[in-house]
Amino acid sequence: MSFRAKLAMFFVLVVVVPMLATAFVLLRLVGDNEAGKADARLASRQTVVVNLTRELRLGADRAARGIAADGPLRAALSSGDRPATAARLRVLASRGGIARARLVRRGKALADTGGARAVFPTLRTLVAPGGRPYGTLAVALLDAPRFVRRVQAVTGLDAIVAIDGRLAGATLAVPGGTLLPGRRATVRIGQESLRAASFDATGFGRRGVRVTVLEPATVLGDAQQRSRKLIFALLIGFAALALTLAAVVSRSLRAQLQRFLDAARLIGSGDFSARVFTQGRDDLAQLGDEFNNMAGQLAQRVDELGVERERLRGALRRTGTAVASNLDRDGLLDVVVAAAIDGVGADAGRASVVDEPGLAHRVAASTQADAWLEAAMTRAEAAALKTGRPAEVAAGSGEALARPLQGREGTTIAVVTIARSRAAFTGEERELLAYLAAQGAASIENVMLHERAEHQAATDALTGLANRRQFEERLLAEVDRTRRFPAPLGLMMIDIDHFKKVNDRHGHQAGDDVLRAVAATLAACARDVDVAARYGGEELAVLLPGADVAGAIAAAERVRKAVETLDTRVVDAAGEPVHVTVSLGVAALGEGPVDGDELVAQADAALYRAKRAGRNRTEAATPAAVS
Repeated sequence: MSFRAKLAMFFVLVVVVPMLATAFVLLRLVGDNEAGKADARLASRQTVVVNLTRELRLGADRAARGIAADGPLRAALSSGDRPATAARLRVLASRGGIARARLVRRGKALADTGGARAVFPTLRTLVAPGGRPYGTLAVALLDAPRFVRRVQAVTGLDAIVAIDGRLAGATLAVPGGTLLPGRRATVRIGQESLRAASFDATGFGRRGVRVTVLEPATVLGDAQQRSRKLIFALLIGFAALALTLAAVVSRSLRAQLQRFLDAARLIGSGDFSARVFTQGRDDLAQLGDEFNNMAGQLAQRVDELGVERERLRGALRRTGTAVASNLDRDGLLDVVVAAAIDGVGADAGRASVVDEPGLAHRVAASTQADAWLEAAMTRAEAAALKTGRPAEVAAGSGEALARPLQGREGTTIAVVTIARSRAAFTGEERELLAYLAAQGAASIENVMLHERAEHQAATDALTGLANRRQFEERLLAEVDRTRRFPAPLGLMMIDIDHFKKVNDRHGHQAGDDVLRAVAATLAACARDVDVAARYGGEELAVLLPGADVAGAIAAAERVRKAVETLDTRVVDAAGEPVHVTVSLGVAALGEGPVDGDELVAQADAALYRAKRAGRNRTEAATPAAVS
């Protein structure tokens, strides 16, 4: 085979095959990237729709409060006049623009007005002045057709609502019998291919409501097609340039490289000991000398690349572990230290974290090191912490290098230190450590912000207990768990007696101090598995997994007695301490209530019985409340 044929084959192997492989990878990446963007876009629209349903429920809740407060309706309910109740409910629903309002008592509908396709209702218990429940009022503001039109107006996407598997509203024609998935997928409706995302909700009478938003699949296809055209254009340009250069190089080197062919074949087969015989000092001899030097350097570089490859494999394994794990600050620093040691070939390393500005630091990640390397790292770390700048300390023939990790405000949040005994660190190695420190600082700040945001989103700012949202989420989770793994679930509702008098007599600041003291006592009495929350105002709640009514009563009594002897650290104008008591109501899932809403309603009803019975006492849900 001629040299030209071999050069052409070399060109194919070195340029064409990698180019085709690159094209394949790029096309796959583009497809995945565009699909990811489409999924993210559809998910964001779905989130908008979910928020829209929450707004509808909030609006329905306000409308339900207005209906519950209507005097004529309460009078009709008190007198047992069902026709008058139904008539008044229709008037209130018409006046408030309500799609459907339904009043149920003991499982039977007293009044029901509006269409069967109303969605996203809210429930409210109607209570007589004496505390006796009238029944449960369900109110919804929109029906399915109006809701899908609103979704289309807000998101620009088509929407479908199905109730118990039957079409209730849609912005596009849906053939009969079409089933939409309960998750993100591509579906076909008629002749059109659509990307769909669905979520489920609860409607009237616990009927299942499925909402699906749809985006034409052609949007994704068009984006992918544009990206493919750009990739093909770049690859064609690169191929043309590569062919031109190959032809020029082939002509200029064919005659000169014949003498190096045998040696090159040996080197190409992996024998880096091959050398070219040179004679004289002409250009070809000089080329031969350089060729021989290149062979020696190539052998050395291959050995170095083998070492670097092993380092890279280790770094990739650690990075993969880091990505797959929910790392905290210490875990991130451990990854940074390992990457820094592998990246520069250090002998040892460690990272210290500053939990709070101005406080002592602590070692979060470290490797084993000789005593003199450890001492050098300690000195370098101390200097970096003191000055907030990189620090270097000589260690025999080696060196210790410390780099502070600084947040956006310029404060030092951690220090990464590496050391080795063989040689001092180069400028490139210092830059690598600076890059790793910057990435580590950004990652740690993100972790800290995420932890802070999660804590604030789930915690009541005044009491430090879980907030109403966190309580409701945990209630749903615990109810679901008891259904999958049958076990009792208790609930304790607590209200501070005469709390309004504390505010009126001693001021709202004193009221806040009392509420914080009671909340602290409640948290101290709760078990690790319990969920103590501020339910609203001065009303608190505790979820008691595994507790039946008897267990909930025992827990409530512990809380009541602890509060009864509580030193609130609040004094009145005369300097006398202010003491408070609490009333408590308890209920348990499986001993009357069948879901979370009924559990809360019955515990709340028991709480009000405790207050009517004289306060500073515990009442449990009664059979009357259960019925």
